[in-house]
Amino acid sequence: MDAERFVKKHLDKEGSGHDWLHIERVRKLALKLVEETEADAFIVELAALFHDLSDRKLADDKRMSRLEVEDMLIALSVSENDRSQIMHIIDTISFRGTGRTVPETIEGKIVQDADRLDAMGAIGIARTFVYAGSRGTPIYDPGEQTKGDSAIQHFYDKLLKLKGLMNTEAGKMKAEERHRFMELYLDTFYKECER
Repeated sequence: MDAERFVKKHLDKEGSGHDWLHIERVRKLALKLVEETEADAFIVELAALFHDLSDRKLADDKRMSRLEVEDMLIALSVSENDRSQIMHIIDTISFRGTGRTVPETIEGKIVQDADRLDAMGAIGIARTFVYAGSRGTPIYDPGEQTKGDSAIQHFYDKLLKLKGLMNTEAGKMKAEERHRFMELYLDTFYKECER
């Protein structure tokens, strides 16, 4: 698939945790979630492949404009209707702030769940520290009296909220285990900090 080749080349070695391997995991998770629905797998797969290309968290040299993403879909001969659905998914799946934005279609809900699942569990923990490191953000500062900007704070700002924001039944089930693992990780992290 030309789309896969393009995204893989474009995001290879991207250093914020929004790299090709993240995209591939989201695509696989999304296609697995499709199996339990009547969602359009073509829309889901393309939206999963393209979902982070214009994300503000990417490095400037990797981030594409929304128009560039849409132009890429045109170059791939994606129909206007499909293109519109894919762009709507890309525009609505991000957590940004409260995480309460929910795509209107089952395809969007599936891609959103897959993306959020990749921000949870062992992979999500690893990605959190990669992203923090790419931005020069500390792991944790036990001396801070107020909420600071740290990798550990990100668990409370976003990651631990994701379980309650899943859209699909399959997504909710997968989120339970990943959520428990993050809680165990944090318990262990704090114990080790106290030693």
